[in-house]
Amino acid sequence: MPVREMIDTYPADINLDRGLIADAVQALIDCAQTCTACADACLSEQQVDGLRKCIRTDLDCADICATTARVLSRHTGYDANITRAQLQSCIQACTSCADECARHAGMHEHCRICAETCRACAEACQALLAKIN
Repeated sequence: MPVREMIDTYPADINLDRGLIADAVQALIDCAQTCTACADACLSEQQVDGLRKCIRTDLDCADICATTARVLSRHTGYDANITRAQLQSCIQACTSCADECARHAGMHEHCRICAETCRACAEACQALLAKIN
């Protein structure tokens, strides 16, 4: 897995567990992709008007997850306060997106998948957040 390999090859000390970082970054990448795909699938649905909030929430979550993955991939000059705030923001975005997608999961399989992916991402971010001093 390239994410884990890149984190493992970082030459300096990292203040956090490298495995937790790798898990979180992979979950964030997966979530960003899934949310983007879900928003696009929502746009293709016949009753797109009822999915406006879902689309917006998907796109916001995708952007926040992608940014968080980039923040977690940089370790030089690490600032725990920035990482903590970014993870908290991401957990909120993932939770909101999961809740919104879950409302549509009975009618749209892509929303069910997205809700599950968002919840998994929030859990991975929460696990890492719990280890930040």
